[in-house]
Amino acid sequence: MIYRTRNGTEIRGNDGQDRFLSVLYGTLPGRAAVRLLPRPVVSKIGGAFLGSFLSRPLIRPFVKKNHIDLSLYEQEHYPSYNAFFTRTIKEGLRPFDKEPSHLVSPCDAKLTVCPISEEGQLFVKQTAYTAKSLLRDKKLARRYYGGQALLFRLTVDDYHHYFYPDSGRKSPDRVIPGVLHTVNPAANDVCPIYKENSRQYCLLKTSSFGTVLMMEVGALMVGKIRNHHSGARPVSRGMEKGYFEFGGSTVILFLEPEAAVLDADLLKNSREGAETLVQAGEKLGIQKK
Repeated sequence: MIYRTRNGTEIRGNDGQDRFLSVLYGTLPGRAAVRLLPRPVVSKIGGAFLGSFLSRPLIRPFVKKNHIDLSLYEQEHYPSYNAFFTRTIKEGLRPFDKEPSHLVSPCDAKLTVCPISEEGQLFVKQTAYTAKSLLRDKKLARRYYGGQALLFRLTVDDYHHYFYPDSGRKSPDRVIPGVLHTVNPAANDVCPIYKENSRQYCLLKTSSFGTVLMMEVGALMVGKIRNHHSGARPVSRGMEKGYFEFGGSTVILFLEPEAAVLDADLLKNSREGAETLVQAGEKLGIQKK
């Protein structure tokens, strides 16, 4: 995999997780296991273990391997692995760009920008999806034909809290049950993960960017979506929307046509197959006049 920072530094990654998932999704025995691992019952068992004190020995090796600085977070000691995974960063370390005309990132992630065709099709790592299949709502999907999809892929080393990217009013959440595949691109060659995975979304009626659709996608093993506000309500830019429990996960924004002009580096990186490393609150583009 190829990642790029906002200043253009390229990082090529093929870590142990990538290799494991390539075997899991790329071999016959692995694909047999895939039939079982994404099932909710397996996630329940995994979640029970990761939420118990028995999982504490997993924390320190993970912190060391991924070079995580625990001094940046409100706690440095945790009763379970899942408590560590859902850790909260210290106040002020993810400042949100307050300029109303700036589109900002809702989370720390690896970002890919995908144009949504006039027929509603989008390609994620050479895998075709449609807005209609992702949303399971043909009428709503049409609103975003010709717009842009922003896919924020969170890996296990990321900060797993996510925030509203702009102020406005949110709709009630729509919950779509499903299984829990990894969101790692290794799975794309085998199954259409964003069509199958558990997910939920709401609409944000904003003053600067029209109606933004914000979706959370669960992922392999636990991958639980913990949203704070299920009903309709006013929200503000930078307010925490929720967090993911253990498992790499994805946040997706759908923008209507003419809603925003995205920064050139994000578009270039996405065209060249590279994900861009972004942090919650940083500028991604500007309102289209």
